[in-house]
Amino acid sequence: MEQAKRMAEIVFHALEDKKGEDIAVIDISQVSVIADYFVICTGASDSQIQALVENVDEKMHEKGYMLKQQEGRNSGSWVLMDYGDVIVHVFDKEGRSFYNLERIWSDGRRVLAEELA
Repeated sequence: MEQAKRMAEIVFHALEDKKGEDIAVIDISQVSVIADYFVICTGASDSQIQALVENVDEKMHEKGYMLKQQEGRNSGSWVLMDYGDVIVHVFDKEGRSFYNLERIWSDGRRVLAEELA
């Protein structure tokens, strides 16, 4: 679990570095077996979404974490990055509002940025 928390921290800071909006980290370890954390972020444009995704991939790779699967890279409205213990969702504003993952995963615990350090 500590490794997953460290991974979520790296993702959080990578998104923050590229000015990702409304970054949410949700601990889903007690409610799901698919991952320990979801990290959800909004990008203001297609190019920012791509920059956010690229920065996450670069920072995770630097720390030795490999991307297992990625979906939506070319869609521009929702990119999902699966790192095993941590799943990253980067949305445009409309997509995030429409899918509302925070509501769907409301049984998970919202993690504050200062808890990640």
